[in-house]
Amino acid sequence: MQTATPVPRKAPRPRADALRNRERIVTAAREMFVEHGPEVPLDEIARRAGVGNATVYRNFPDRDALVREVVCSVMDRTAQAATQALAETGDAFDALEHFVHTAADERISALCPMVSSTFDQNHPDLEAARERGERLIEELMERARAAGQLRPDVGVGDLMVAVAQLSRPPAGTGCLGLDRFVHRHLQLFLDGLRAPARSVLPGEVTTMEDLRQA
Repeated sequence: MQTATPVPRKAPRPRADALRNRERIVTAAREMFVEHGPEVPLDEIARRAGVGNATVYRNFPDRDALVREVVCSVMDRTAQAATQALAETGDAFDALEHFVHTAADERISALCPMVSSTFDQNHPDLEAARERGERLIEELMERARAAGQLRPDVGVGDLMVAVAQLSRPPAGTGCLGLDRFVHRHLQLFLDGLRAPARSVLPGEVTTMEDLRQA
């Protein structure tokens, strides 16, 4: 008598309300990390998200897991902005500009320091999100470079340093009150990226690997 081979059961899909709760937690955490830094109490995050503390810990067992999820989600949305810009059929430099302004709106200047100070930089989720974003940004820049619109002596690292620095509030200035200046200053920077270049840049083209080793 043969025994029937058991059919493996599929893992149950998360309920829609559970997914919404997780998304609310990540959104609330991102907002509060930008406003107060990564040490903001998880109770406050739960309150802003409109969920109980148990729901936060059911989704994220510790603070590092939540911070990592927030940073990865920002990287993913930034990569999506690059993908959308790449899909545009219009001007290549306009697509690059669209990406830069979207990246600034994601508040990467406030979240990037968490990558080096809060948790493992080599976590697989973080590395995958980072590699995907860098690849897409390089493709976006290369398209503008090939069109003769982007000066040849800048790299992905140059671009991301400028976005982070120009969207970071000066000392003593509230992060959320800086919005009316950020896009103005980013546009000044973008105009400086246009080819032909008006000056020779000191130093070498900066890559993301250069930044990681600095």
